Amino acid sequence: MADADLDVVIRQLARQLHTGLMTRAKERRDRFNGLAAKAKSKETADRFKMLAKATLEQATAAAKRLQMSADNVADSYARSMRIAANTPVAVKVEKKAKEKPEKKAAKKTKAKKTK
Repeated sequence: MADADLDVVIRQLARQLHTGLMTRAKERRDRFNGLAAKAKSKETADRFKMLAKATLEQATAAAKRLQMSADNVADSYARSMRIAANTPVAVKVEKKAKEKPEKKAAKKTKAKKTK
């Protein structure tokens, strides 16, 4: 995974989160349906069934938003990396020739002073 592009990693993580979210939502839905089956009154059973249905609907909507956000982030990252790779880099060339003669001249004057 070290050599993978980060947009691929972002998508993989989103897929894992999506799977985990939907698994937990289905577990909760099943729990509510189990409570509805054990309920003694029709009103209570209907309420639990409604909760089960609403839980799955809300989880599905949250999972879609999560996936959409992850796709947007991954696409944005890939686009910015593509733009950065295509942008030419300006390299400044500095002339160091001026510095070297000054240093040599300074050394020569020191040598003359010592004689």
